[in-house]
Amino acid sequence: MLGKPKNNLFKMTKKNNELNSPLSSLPGVGPKITQKLNNINLFTFKDALFHLPYRYVDRTKVTKISDLKLNNYVVIEGEIESVGIVFSKRRTLICRISDNYGSVIIKFYNSQKSQFIKGAYIRCFGIAHRGKSSFEFYHPEYSIMEKSNLKPLDTTLSPIYPTTIGLSQNKLRDIIKRVLDHLCINQTDVDFKPLDSEKLIVTKFSSSEALKFLHNPPSNTDLDVLEARSHPMQKILSLEELTAYQIGLLSERKAIKSHTSKPMFRDLESEGIFLNNLNFKMTSAQTRVIKEIADDISSTKPMHRLVQGDVGSGKTIVAAFCSLQILLNNKQVAIMAPTEILAEQHRLNFLEWLSPFKYQIDLLSSKVKGKLREEVYQKIEDGSTQVIIGTHALFQENVKYSALGLVIIDEQHRFGVNQRLTLLKKGFNGPNDFKIIPNQLVMTATPIPRTLAMSAYADLDFSVIDELPPGRQPIKTSVLSDQKRHGVIKKIKDLVKQGNQVYWVCTLIEESDALEAEAAKVISAELQLQMPAVSIGLVHGKLKAREKLDIMDRFKRKDINVLVATTVIEVGVDVPDATVMVIENAERLGLSQLHQLRGRVGRGSKPSYCILMYGKKLSHMSRQRMEIMRETNDGFKIAEKDLAIRGAGEILGTRQTGDIGFKIADLSADASLLPLAKQNAEEIIDNNPDLGQKIVNNWLPKGNEFSLA
Repeated sequence: MLGKPKNNLFKMTKKNNELNSPLSSLPGVGPKITQKLNNINLFTFKDALFHLPYRYVDRTKVTKISDLKLNNYVVIEGEIESVGIVFSKRRTLICRISDNYGSVIIKFYNSQKSQFIKGAYIRCFGIAHRGKSSFEFYHPEYSIMEKSNLKPLDTTLSPIYPTTIGLSQNKLRDIIKRVLDHLCINQTDVDFKPLDSEKLIVTKFSSSEALKFLHNPPSNTDLDVLEARSHPMQKILSLEELTAYQIGLLSERKAIKSHTSKPMFRDLESEGIFLNNLNFKMTSAQTRVIKEIADDISSTKPMHRLVQGDVGSGKTIVAAFCSLQILLNNKQVAIMAPTEILAEQHRLNFLEWLSPFKYQIDLLSSKVKGKLREEVYQKIEDGSTQVIIGTHALFQENVKYSALGLVIIDEQHRFGVNQRLTLLKKGFNGPNDFKIIPNQLVMTATPIPRTLAMSAYADLDFSVIDELPPGRQPIKTSVLSDQKRHGVIKKIKDLVKQGNQVYWVCTLIEESDALEAEAAKVISAELQLQMPAVSIGLVHGKLKAREKLDIMDRFKRKDINVLVATTVIEVGVDVPDATVMVIENAERLGLSQLHQLRGRVGRGSKPSYCILMYGKKLSHMSRQRMEIMRETNDGFKIAEKDLAIRGAGEILGTRQTGDIGFKIADLSADASLLPLAKQNAEEIIDNNPDLGQKIVNNWLPKGNEFSLA
């Protein structure tokens, strides 16, 4: 059970105001340093306290020169044997240092340092590089000292912080040390549930102690353990930060469920008309999920549900069917997609599927401009438009909905918490204590293992479409070196003659020697040279919205045989005659993205193929990914393999980095803590909600996003 928080970091009385003191109040922190600190979002004592190191170096002991190892950070001491200046490409000061066990070279480029004299005693800290005849150090930190009066060595490991130009590590360390000294953090914090694992057993801990520890770990701390992010003190803070994340999600869910929603009743006759208008039959998985959603929106509590399904499983038709239930109750539906290509495809699909009902369906995106945009605004506000499909434009200030009853977010991991809530708030109605709020349906085609999803998306109810439509043929996946490009092109010529269409995906727009990836523009020109009779199109993120949509439309009409594209076509694009997916530099992409791209083909009844082409270098992990892609088309199996290889970070994608921005938690390393964090969060919300809000505000820079106010 949770213990009572006594004088903990988050419930300090005398210290609470000090936590919010500006760093500029510290002596020696003037306007210039303050601006540098602000550039990395450090404004207050609390910001400095939670600005944690990303690695450490050991300056607590001197290493014999004879014991040096390549690329290790070390402290060395010795006598300067020789000093010289050489001119090659630039002026270089070179010193040879000896400690009686060996000698090394230190180099300073374009240096005028005059204190380096033969016979002086020097202590250096830096990284050992391989030189021509011995190890070499380039621009090490150094001190010239009297051998009989050496300065004491550091007593703790030295933290390396995220910083910015003009703000040295030494300056940042000094500021954070003074903050720690000033706050004298030694309180005992909340007692969470015990952490139990083979390497970690913590039954009672203090996050304050963990913060102090991680800013200045004792000299005997194992650097390898810190590097592996498996030290108990790191786990303590990771658990607390994940708990803050869970508190935010669960609080959002609780706030939504505390309000009411107008029940939307089903009309079976209209649903029958909808189904008869389709040229296919719903799968049993789609039917099950439709019932779960229909039950939600028939209740007086607003729906807040995630629908997860593999690529091609039919999530969009489920969303359209459930939208009908809302529309038949005289409410509006807003559908937000991450790209204009996907938004336009949704518009075309909804026009077809809802055609028997004559609803007005409008697009609102950057391509809708001027007078036309004003007309769309007016129709949304007066209710003459019932279905509004678009991108971020849907929640802009000028958009006023007449009666918003359902918000659908497609590929929800592309949007932040604040963006989802801002759109949801567009449909709020009534006083604060009795708001009537819209239903919310979020969809993702990124398969996520259920236990992980239930923790990472704790604010949402959870539905899975775990069945593909009948007749879909498995996509045959091949892994080839780009040295076999000529053979691939020859095969594609034959397939195009047979009426097939091809995606050729590249990871860059412009050519880049540094990344060694084939650029879309270069590939497009090369393919046109080798296949002059084939119509080739090119689509990428730098094109204007209208240009992208026009090219995609020509591809759908078969005016284009081969579409060279960047990953802009990763999700949602549906062209039944596209049967071949070629992915350049496939080793650069994660499993989830590879699976998403492959899912653009295999949508008709023809045999389909995916060719993963890789460059000269193929790492062990890349080879594993390729083998998994070749072995299975099942997105859920791929997600499980991905979890085993890379952890949760790759599977959850931008939910980790773009949405929250963790200070210490890493879902790749800390996924096993998520269920425990959820359990902690539930108890804190029930027993001490004020504490919960303080934890959220401390750990999450966007903590105020988890609010319906």
